[in-house]
Amino acid sequence: MGKIRVLGIYIHDRKKEAGEVQKLLTGFGCIIKTRLGLHDAFDDDCSDRGLILLELAGDQNLWNDLEEKLSKVEGITVKNMDFEF
Repeated sequence: MGKIRVLGIYIHDRKKEAGEVQKLLTGFGCIIKTRLGLHDAFDDDCSDRGLILLELAGDQNLWNDLEEKLSKVEGITVKNMDFEF
C-alpha cells in the first residue's frame, strides 16, 4: 500500500519567515515531489501572506521531521493531508 502526504504551509509574513522556510525546504528537497507557491500579487506590491503546497515522496520519517521543523518556525501554520492507495 502506498501513501501520499500533502503539506500546506501558511506563511503569515513572507518578508520575515520566507528565508527560514526556504532553508528548511532546501534541506529536505529530496522528499519534495511537487511544490506550489500561492500569494496575492499586484502590479506594485506582493501580499505579505503566502501559501505553499508540497507533495512529499520517499522516506515517511523525513516527512514528519520536515513538518516538525516547519511547525517550530514562528509565524507559520502547517497542516497535512495523508492519502493511502
